[in-house]
Amino acid sequence: MAGCPVETDLSAAGWIAAALAPPEPPTLASLVPPVFEAYGRVLHPAIRYDGDDDVEVPWSAVAALNDRTAHRQMQWPAITGSWDFVGEDDQPELWNDSPAEGHLLAPVAARLAAVLAAHTADPGDCWFGAWTDDADSTALHLGRRAFRLVRGPVALAAANFAAEPAEQGPSLWFPADRAWCVVTDIDLMSTYVGGSAAAVRAVLDDDGLDAWPAEPGDAVTPDSDRVNPPPD
Repeated sequence: MAGCPVETDLSAAGWIAAALAPPEPPTLASLVPPVFEAYGRVLHPAIRYDGDDDVEVPWSAVAALNDRTAHRQMQWPAITGSWDFVGEDDQPELWNDSPAEGHLLAPVAARLAAVLAAHTADPGDCWFGAWTDDADSTALHLGRRAFRLVRGPVALAAANFAAEPAEQGPSLWFPADRAWCVVTDIDLMSTYVGGSAAAVRAVLDDDGLDAWPAEPGDAVTPDSDRVNPPPD
């Protein structure tokens, strides 16, 4: 898996299992353990085709196109105005591919990993969880999800954990010193980060990330936007 052996000793992730909030209702604290000083939300970009290049489009631009409000808890169906824009239709004047569900694109993951590498004592020693539907006793169980664990450097966050030609980044990653934790739930278009105030501020300030502040009690489901009108 991503060229690494699967770890069978799951104790390194025990602190996460012990701290997570219940899976219902789905909140940030049910994905990332509510033990950190600060939290952030990295929005998966929409993509516009520009010749042979894929151009990342921030959610705020999509919200502006649709006369919607960009805010830290916005959700894709609400800012586009329709559920049809989740993985199907596009708005070709601005974007062609909707944000990836459950997968942080490799270039974005690489940028996030580069930021967080400066906020752990050993960026060469991190744990990564790949989502699996084969939830036997050798898998790590967190809420409604199960993961296979591997160990490696923080750069592994941008690796492909699925069999080619599929693409799937890790759903969970954290350093051995527990300085931060990153979760990309398989059903969501956002990645959530918990860490020190300095680590999260670095994520929010990075120009290569469409990142917003977050709180443990934030709702995370696609229908949880309470500012914009409900989508059609």
